[in-house]
Amino acid sequence: MVGRDGERAQLSAFVRAAEGQPLVLRGETGVGKSALLDYAAELAAREGHLVVRATGVEAESQLPYAGLHQLLCPLLADAAQLDGGARAVLDAAFGQVKGTPPSVMALGIAVLGLLSSAAARQPLLLVLDDGQWLDDSSAAVCGFVGRRLAGSPVKFLLAIRADIASCFDTAALPEAPVDALADEDAARLLDRHHPALGRQLRRLVLEQAQGNPLALLELPAHAAAHTGGRTPDDLYAPRGASLSRRLQYVYGTRIADLGDTVRAELLKGALDGAAAGPGDGAAPTARYRMRDVDEAVACGLLVVEPTTGDFAFRHPLVRSSVVQLATPDQRRAAHRALAHIHLGNLERRATHLAVATIDPDEEVARALEAAAESATRRGGALTAVAWLTRAAELSEHHTDRSRRLGDAAFIAGHAARLGHACRLVLADSTPGSHESPASVLAAGYQGLYHDGDVRSTHRQIAAAVEKLRDGGADRPGEVLDRLVALLLAVSQYAADRALWERTHALLASLGDTVSERARIYSSTWSDVVRHGAGWSRPVERAAADLRDQEPWDVARLAVSAYHLDLLSPLRPYLQRVVTRELETGAVSTGMVMLHLIMLDQMAVGEWEAAERTGQRAMRQAAEHGHDLFAHQTQAYLAQLAAMRGRTDTARELQAVVDAWARPRGIGFLTQLADSAGATAALSDGDYETAYLHAIGITSPGTFRPYAYQASRTLLDLVEAALHTGRAEQARAHALAAREAGLPDLSPRLALITHGVLAMTATDEREAAEAYACAESQPAAERFPFELARIRLAHGIRVRRAQGGAAARPFLARAADAFDWLGAVAWAERARAELRAAGVSSRASTHTVVPLTWQERRIAGLAAGGLTNKEIGEQMRLSPRTVSAHLYRIFPKLGITTRVALRDALNRLEEHAPEARLERRPAGSLTRMTVT
Repeated sequence: MVGRDGERAQLSAFVRAAEGQPLVLRGETGVGKSALLDYAAELAAREGHLVVRATGVEAESQLPYAGLHQLLCPLLADAAQLDGGARAVLDAAFGQVKGTPPSVMALGIAVLGLLSSAAARQPLLLVLDDGQWLDDSSAAVCGFVGRRLAGSPVKFLLAIRADIASCFDTAALPEAPVDALADEDAARLLDRHHPALGRQLRRLVLEQAQGNPLALLELPAHAAAHTGGRTPDDLYAPRGASLSRRLQYVYGTRIADLGDTVRAELLKGALDGAAAGPGDGAAPTARYRMRDVDEAVACGLLVVEPTTGDFAFRHPLVRSSVVQLATPDQRRAAHRALAHIHLGNLERRATHLAVATIDPDEEVARALEAAAESATRRGGALTAVAWLTRAAELSEHHTDRSRRLGDAAFIAGHAARLGHACRLVLADSTPGSHESPASVLAAGYQGLYHDGDVRSTHRQIAAAVEKLRDGGADRPGEVLDRLVALLLAVSQYAADRALWERTHALLASLGDTVSERARIYSSTWSDVVRHGAGWSRPVERAAADLRDQEPWDVARLAVSAYHLDLLSPLRPYLQRVVTRELETGAVSTGMVMLHLIMLDQMAVGEWEAAERTGQRAMRQAAEHGHDLFAHQTQAYLAQLAAMRGRTDTARELQAVVDAWARPRGIGFLTQLADSAGATAALSDGDYETAYLHAIGITSPGTFRPYAYQASRTLLDLVEAALHTGRAEQARAHALAAREAGLPDLSPRLALITHGVLAMTATDEREAAEAYACAESQPAAERFPFELARIRLAHGIRVRRAQGGAAARPFLARAADAFDWLGAVAWAERARAELRAAGVSSRASTHTVVPLTWQERRIAGLAAGGLTNKEIGEQMRLSPRTVSAHLYRIFPKLGITTRVALRDALNRLEEHAPEARLERRPAGSLTRMTVT
């Protein structure tokens, strides 16, 4: 190498560094990145490192985890030393077992474990050339791993081309630019390799090469062979061509001089990534090995790999030149030959068949469909869409074409590629295709999630369902299920009585073809007051085991659980899988999961976490152009801001949501906006405005049909009515809640219904009994904001009727809860009431909230550092049950994290030392020591 002293010094320091780190070499084609990688690899080998090399292959840039498998293949023997979970993640990614695709985080952690295991024997250097051609899944994992190498004996060195976009552009890895050679160094390199070059030609080469080492080496040889009759200016390519285009021209002239047989061998090698190493994780096979190509070696197009003896392309530009110079028929013939060679590799064979086949061929279409299923399972949603689209184009029958387009549209819709979903079905030129289920699905996703068009979308989907219903016994069940699910989603967002009644009637006409799941969704998503009774138990049964359920089914079930206020037990699962869904392309499902996680965090009082989840959802919605999800997220953020007393922010967000949703008739969002407006006004003490917002959702004394927020704003409406002198309307609404059976529908509605009955009762005894019913609800502590508001209202009532001393416990507990939540305005209101009850503002209002023996035991074990699983093993409880107990314990102790448990338990001991003697369920007295 000439003129690379600075780069070599940097690489020497990199290799000899005490701990692991990544480094990206970025530069133009031919600038010498591969030579620098060779230098670093040779130095690392001399220093005692294990060196593992891989190369990105353009032909495999759509195969999920192909690049990652090539990079890790020499190390996979060490996977036997990993724990079962890490091995399972690697096996799932590389297609060794069937299973849901792992998230980038899960796979990245498994890869880090594998690298650590391999590096335990000797330091490890990973070298990746042509990183720009790595498939997106592999690049994401490599970026995750590269950012976490500090403190390990693993280094990661990769080279990428500056003129091609790749996932590494946003990977936040340290970079070292590789620039062109300085003029003096370029002249030295040229003179060293071509000392006999004439003065005029030497000047022209230096001018054309622009300091690019590859050009300095290749252009003179080309000139020597092609000088006849040409002027120097047009020697290398058309005027104005880029340097890479000039080099391709140089290589193209050599390729054109080869015989047909040699060119055919080069083409098959170029299309299959010859000599790049094992790159397909689904079923590792060797790439094509070129034969009888010594002629190409002699003219400088190929080199011989010293370790394997295989032929390899001298430079990636040679590979791309071979492909570009081949005719379409030649490329298709090469792909057919390669597809036959890879009969045992589903995805690699599909890659070649998709290009090799022109006319409809049902066997090829089935192969592509099977490969798409494999790609989806391994996290390659977009690759699956491409293969299914091609399978549809090659289908021999319209029904198969429509079904495959429907599958492609379904995956594209869930992968937030709404425009692509529409375009692919519009490509179907079959008569009547605009009314096919595939077209309706694609248009439905676009209409709902991007445009927010609920009415025409509902009409189109309903018509498609009716068409399938009237088509007889051969109607496709899977397509019908997808249409029904989308119809229910559109109906939920519309929140319109007429549309919901049509939906219910249509589902009733389908009879037994509608699954129980669809009936659960139809009842709970529409109007929980009128249709939600009796569904809590089926939802809990369906949620008992989520491991084998499809992600979108889990998300839909969790929406039902939210409407029934049963979401908390499902949240740990959603939090485990949401990142995987977002990273593997299932963006719509991931967005729904983020919303559900945020809603549960808001319900249980984890408001800081809810804010972070909401901001994450906003970023996802903006990135993928999901206007509906973006405004839905803003509505939830508005409600959260209103509860926290940030009323200016709440009103700004409310206005944005309302302005977008109301003209479109998206009742789901306009109700959320009104709800946020009511909560913000209550927070400010503007009860008249709060009342006006609340009655915009439903009138007092009734629950407007199919208004999802009607029951959820029960407390807001009653509280606003009482403070504005509308006691009769408040009482009528509380009684309507009881008569509608709200206490039997969900634990939250039970708490609120008894609370508003207490707030509106005219008799003190009746009020006390209703309040006691509210307090005694088993799940009351799961909803700390509503419970604190009910306690505050009851405390105010008791103070006025019985005096300050009697009211202080209720007011103090409310104030403590509001402080813990960060509900600033409500906390100040509670403090003012405490002052009116005779409590000094400086006095502590902390109230000792007793824990049951079981809660005390769980809290003690958690404070000692045990995990939920370990606690469950000791107490013979499931980890989910332990988690539910902790959700109730944290608000009682006024804390939000496990770290604070020890101090909170110590405070509890100080306030009530006699509580150290706890009665066990069997009746014996035993002293419990908290550690």
